[in-house]
Amino acid sequence: MSVSVRIPTQLRELSGGAAEVDVEGATVAEVLKQLEATHPGFAARLYDEKGQLRRFVNVFVADEDIRFLQGLDTPVAEGQVVSIVPAVAGG
Repeated sequence: MSVSVRIPTQLRELSGGAAEVDVEGATVAEVLKQLEATHPGFAARLYDEKGQLRRFVNVFVADEDIRFLQGLDTPVAEGQVVSIVPAVAGG
């Protein structure tokens, strides 16, 4: 299934400057794995040394935070949008 992944500004150098890329996958984990396969470098920015999403990386499927769904096992449907949103410190 093809889904669109929205790439945050901070990571667009990894996607050749693209704000959104299309990849295949049936779950968030598969989508992110395919994103890494087609645009190397994402895994190092998204995952910690234990293979878990970094605490400051938020992922949304259709505007729903995957932490409140099924985490990386959250299913995605054809045409859905997966958004990567790193937490930004501010004040």
